[in-house]
Amino acid sequence: MAEASKESPDHELFVTEFPKKGFGIVDYLQGRMHFALMDQMKLMSKSGMKQEQIKDAIIKTVTEIVDNFEPEKESESP
Repeated sequence: MAEASKESPDHELFVTEFPKKGFGIVDYLQGRMHFALMDQMKLMSKSGMKQEQIKDAIIKTVTEIVDNFEPEKESESP
């Protein structure tokens, strides 16, 4: 990971940290995903993309991730 001093100002504008305390692992992971999607949508909107374009791009990416997920291989990874 990049050190904070090397990160661009845009990084701080578009990355929201999810609080780590007081959440179970499922809630924590879902919260991180929610914040990441919201940050991505905010950046895409600021870059001029329309809501339907944002929706299509995100659904395409999530579909690819799910389609390529192989639980057997993932559980073997360190």
